[in-house]
Amino acid sequence: MTTILVTGGTGTLGRLVTERLRAGGHDVRVLSRHSEPYAVDLREGGDGLDTALAGVDTVVHCATTQRGGDERSAANLIAAARRAGVTHLVYISIVGVDRVPLGYYRTKLAVEKLVEESGLGWTVLRATQFHDLVVQVLGILARLPVVLLPAHARDQPVEVAEVADRLAELARGAPAGRVADMGGPEVRTFESLARAHLRATGRRRAVVNVPLAGKTYRAFRAGGHLTPGHAVGRRTFEEYLAERFGGGEGGRRG
Repeated sequence: MTTILVTGGTGTLGRLVTERLRAGGHDVRVLSRHSEPYAVDLREGGDGLDTALAGVDTVVHCATTQRGGDERSAANLIAAARRAGVTHLVYISIVGVDRVPLGYYRTKLAVEKLVEESGLGWTVLRATQFHDLVVQVLGILARLPVVLLPAHARDQPVEVAEVADRLAELARGAPAGRVADMGGPEVRTFESLARAHLRATGRRRAVVNVPLAGKTYRAFRAGGHLTPGHAVGRRTFEEYLAERFGGGEGGRRG
């Protein structure tokens, strides 16, 4: 039986990865800052991290934060994994980290490089944005009487459970390097996603597209975060909304 450690194993993605690996008969340890018996802050490392990794064959690294520290966390994890004799490190990244000059994306790309140069067997999967995150952003934007959107922006949301399926599959296999990107089934205008969200939540708002400036906006507008050639996800945004909010799947897409 393979022993697998999932970092960020109580989070949106990590929790689902843990469930799938346990269902497959693996011994799975969950590492997060507040989850016993492996409550570890990866930014600090320490003996607790060494204890969590003792006897582990594979690590699935899902832990991340936009508040900073991901590179330090990855460096601590890699050093401890080497000491423990881990043979496979699986990392979840984001489509476009090498094309979109957003600070968080640059950090994810830097962690990818650490993983690749770790000396461990490694696998990196890049995925597009989860449905959950898109809804979170749209919910914030819809708090105002007018929903202001970046003009000409598109997205390709993917179901987090499908990404968890893929990560669990990769964790069960041999190190594969950088695998094919994983994108949602549709590339959509951000306006069409916003209108679908408004219908599903029963809100009436005007939607206004606002042109923006800057390198990051130009990269998003150019589709640097999209992977239309790898639209392997199955669940659409409307199907996700219908389950979450109880709405219908109708409505024009754009």
